[in-house]
Amino acid sequence: MNLSDYDMKLVQITDAGGRTITGQAETLLPDYCLREFGRGEEALQIGGNVFCASDISAIKTMPDMAVIRAAETWQRAGAYYVRIQAMAKKHHISLRQEFDERDTPETKYIVVTDSDFPIATARMYPLDERSMMIGRVVVLPEYRRQGIGTMVVRECEEWAEELGCSKTVVESRDNKVGFYEQMGYVISGEMKDGETFRCVRMEKRL
Repeated sequence: MNLSDYDMKLVQITDAGGRTITGQAETLLPDYCLREFGRGEEALQIGGNVFCASDISAIKTMPDMAVIRAAETWQRAGAYYVRIQAMAKKHHISLRQEFDERDTPETKYIVVTDSDFPIATARMYPLDERSMMIGRVVVLPEYRRQGIGTMVVRECEEWAEELGCSKTVVESRDNKVGFYEQMGYVISGEMKDGETFRCVRMEKRL
């Protein structure tokens, strides 16, 4: 397995423990891995996850998948579609509740597509000059447990950092706290009952 073939490509990796992560891979050379991890072999890094060659049980490129920073109407429509299908419809949330005052022409959206079909999304808006709220992180049910939600949040964090933010904030549902903790978020508020879900504020320094 020549991991350098996957450098800077969108891939899906399954490790020996059965964990699956999707995202853009960066090749780490054996000298670096030996120095940092004590293992003289190539590795791939996706976000904060490092996979040494001997730990990878399966890897495939995702040539039909794309991560888009929505700028056009059709791209925003993709974000809305995912939210309607995977949130509003599934949880019986009215469109007025799902699309609130934070969905404006200035709101930033990430959309993931598979063969041009929208499969995941998130929205972003500033809380202040240095803090960005990430919300409405949604993946279609048939694409879950593949690391796509993690990829979406990572893309939001990168975009926020490029915009000069030093902190990202989420309002996590009570059953998603562990997901965000694994990504480096810490609880910064009390659990509260919202209109649709029980949520808690979490923050991460970029």
